[in-house]
Amino acid sequence: MGYHTFDAGRADKLEDAQQRYRSLSAEELRWALSPDSDETVADLGSGTGFYTDDIAPDVDHVYAVDIQDAMHDYYREKGVPDNVDLVTSGVDDLPFDTSSLDGVFSTMTYHEFASDGALNEVARVLKSGGTFAIADWAASGSGSNGPPVDERFSAGEATDALRQHGFTIEFEAVRPETFLFVASAE
Repeated sequence: MGYHTFDAGRADKLEDAQQRYRSLSAEELRWALSPDSDETVADLGSGTGFYTDDIAPDVDHVYAVDIQDAMHDYYREKGVPDNVDLVTSGVDDLPFDTSSLDGVFSTMTYHEFASDGALNEVARVLKSGGTFAIADWAASGSGSNGPPVDERFSAGEATDALRQHGFTIEFEAVRPETFLFVASAE
């Protein structure tokens, strides 16, 4: 699949903590990623850095990866932590060395990049046993928030794709509008 990206002109909406944390709290993201202070991780589809900022204090280094320069501009204006590097790239062509990342996370952006190429890239850049934490809008949802339902993946489609690309599903939660997966790389 892989559909449109979020309109950078509406980036302020991505900073609404009350709305964002209804789908995924900072604590839940930290739990899913389970970062250590010496780790390097990447936020795929980082947008305004909303969730990047939640993880940055817990790790050595974060790459905030977004395909839109306008999102990085917004993040720069907001203020980027010292241990965060902004990376403009699609997920299907990540500029990282093989087995160089301890963890990768995606918050409400999996539906924008999920493809064989992107999942191959995530598998390539993660260290063996590295964590891939994904929270995204579920196809079983109503569509009242987030992208249209026809642009979402079902939990089954997402877990099948992850398994086909060498990931082991460690945790799965399907909620009314979203799902959360924690997977580990081979």
